[in-house]
Amino acid sequence: MSVPDILAFLTAAPLNAEQVDAGGNLFFFAPPPAGKPADHRLPFATLQISDEYDQASNLSRPGVFRLNIGVRRATFQALFASGDAAPHDFTALDTLLPHPVYAASSWLCILNPSRATFERLKPLLAEAYEQAAGRLARRQPKRS
Repeated sequence: MSVPDILAFLTAAPLNAEQVDAGGNLFFFAPPPAGKPADHRLPFATLQISDEYDQASNLSRPGVFRLNIGVRRATFQALFASGDAAPHDFTALDTLLPHPVYAASSWLCILNPSRATFERLKPLLAEAYEQAAGRLARRQPKRS
């Protein structure tokens, strides 16, 4: 999968994610419910193309990017239930891993997913989106 392929999936129906570019790294947010303002505080997914935020994945390699997905804690624990303390190779391509920095917040990551792997990621992206949309729907407007 290429970055444009992933962008097309995230920003098209049914997700219609709002995309924010921050120095070439892309952050994806659930669109707000009707009548509510956009909230770009907590993305449900990000695409990192540089080592600006961490160097664990060595994203300075040509063509390497990292897709990060914030899933529910139960999902994260089911995916990484072994709990083994063995170190992860955060530079491995097409391998689902706990996020090198945000794993404690139930974020997972993958570098350059193949098309087949991306198909298996779609339910995780949908879950992350639904979780973010739910947060937006529950958010109460500030009173004056």
